[in-house]
Amino acid sequence: MNNRFEHKVALVTGGGSGIGQNTAVKFAAEGAYVIILDMDINSANQTKSTIEAAGGQAEVFECNVAKQQQVNDIVDTISKDREIDILINNAGIAHVGNIEGTTEEDLDRVYNVNVKGCYNLMHAVVAKMKANKSGVILNLASIASSVGIEDRFAYSMSKGAVLTMTYSVARDYIEHGIRCNCIAPGRVHTPFVDNFLDKNYPENRDEMFDKLSKSQPIGRMGKVDEIAALISYLCSDEAAFITGSNFPIDGGFVTLNN
Repeated sequence: MNNRFEHKVALVTGGGSGIGQNTAVKFAAEGAYVIILDMDINSANQTKSTIEAAGGQAEVFECNVAKQQQVNDIVDTISKDREIDILINNAGIAHVGNIEGTTEEDLDRVYNVNVKGCYNLMHAVVAKMKANKSGVILNLASIASSVGIEDRFAYSMSKGAVLTMTYSVARDYIEHGIRCNCIAPGRVHTPFVDNFLDKNYPENRDEMFDKLSKSQPIGRMGKVDEIAALISYLCSDEAAFITGSNFPIDGGFVTLNN
């Protein structure tokens, strides 16, 4: 345990599972007071219990990040007692399908969570960070922000927006002491991947897992703790000279698959 986030408050969306859960636990282990926002309150509370069992501090709010008023109310409640130093926009959903296989409802659902959700949180905290003349925002983009991925039309749209929102906020608030970056993970082994394979490939699950793993030049999927480690670094004072950047963490997918 180090104390790189001692006396810092970190808000993590989607902190009940996967990358968000591991990130929340890591930040707490490094001294942060962690606030978890998640629609699945039971999973969020499990993350909180894990943090507290290790001696950390955490708080949980049930939240649909697509609902602006709900987000605003929660951020206002938090801000009565604490300043939010770090925002990690991790909550997101996926969709499989090309443009013909994407209905208007599909597009709206992905947009509302991945794009509007990211906007809602940044919109809610940036004025408060501006008043404090400091703050760090870290958004979860994707390799799909930069390259074409088969059958990921809606998802690619949403993550492309996350990338450019990151650039815009970094530019607009650099003079107010706010840093804003994003990361672009490749395939990461999370419960989402396991559930996807169980649902769609029950007869040849292991074969498909191996195929997906080997689609990345490094020969495997990423690990959630590897993603959390990069997030932790970029949100720390060690990365004080970094803003307006997109960091791939993809086993060489974008640069070595050409």
